[in-house]
Amino acid sequence: MRIVFFGTPDFAVTCLDSLVKNGYDIVGVVTMPDKPSNRGHKINFSAVKQYALDNNLELLQPTNLKDKTFLQELRELKADLNIVVAFRMMPKEVYAMPKMGSFNLHGSLLPKYRGAAPIHWAVINGETETGLTTFLLNDKIDQGEIMFQEKIEIGEAETTGELHDRMKVKGGELILKTLEALKNGDIKTICQNNIEIEPSLAPKIYKDTTLIPWHKTGKEIVDFVRGMCPYPSATTVFFNEKTQTDLFLKVYGVEFVDIVHNKNIGSVEVNIIDGFRVYCLDGFVKILDLQQSGKKRMKADEFLRGNRLDSSFVVKN
Repeated sequence: MRIVFFGTPDFAVTCLDSLVKNGYDIVGVVTMPDKPSNRGHKINFSAVKQYALDNNLELLQPTNLKDKTFLQELRELKADLNIVVAFRMMPKEVYAMPKMGSFNLHGSLLPKYRGAAPIHWAVINGETETGLTTFLLNDKIDQGEIMFQEKIEIGEAETTGELHDRMKVKGGELILKTLEALKNGDIKTICQNNIEIEPSLAPKIYKDTTLIPWHKTGKEIVDFVRGMCPYPSATTVFFNEKTQTDLFLKVYGVEFVDIVHNKNIGSVEVNIIDGFRVYCLDGFVKILDLQQSGKKRMKADEFLRGNRLDSSFVVKN
């Protein structure tokens, strides 16, 4: 079976590696074009590109998936099947090209969490369970017929990064299971419309999405911070009323304390013992692990020992 693999990030690398190590014939790897880094002019390779180069795999990096030259290069690979992991939406000219079509590995139990960030949103929304799905590609995002699914529990304190690392290993295993079933002709697909689960969306996360919703409950805030950790990380902006300056922080760890209070929601208390105490709907949240712009990540008490701060702060975002 001749396979073309489509993917870009680290999550996809683990799946590609499982295919290579299990002897599958990877005749081509398609990944996104190189991007310049944020600092300087260094070009960043995707994790999948680096793996392909290290393992001497045929590599394609189209800027346009409908480009005639790319489509011809793809045809010349004579693939029987495309496998897609963490890539962009594909046109019919690409997903329908192989005789066996194309299937995608998605990081949720479809039809829940269709979209670009299913792992993040499952954690942010306080889910206790998520999973993986392999499904046939069609012309609608994450709506093709389901091949296989595997449920995965989410730990109470687990972050997106920790869950991601567990899921990428399970993802490689589910791809192998799907391929074995395809070889044996042992797959009965399921239409997503026949599954009694309300579809939900997991949209791409942007800078504004990362702002901590201090007006919500403590649990919702804790789940939000877990869901954004370690990347892109939850953020907050505190305004110092005395100095009239902003303090921008990335936040990686928090703790909720359930108390009745009469403080304004979003008011901040700062001291060396409690660190940052931010009042929310049903108590307060202590910031435990943070990073100031241009500084290294550190614990809140370490940060406060090096920065003389008072309680003249309010949440700006």
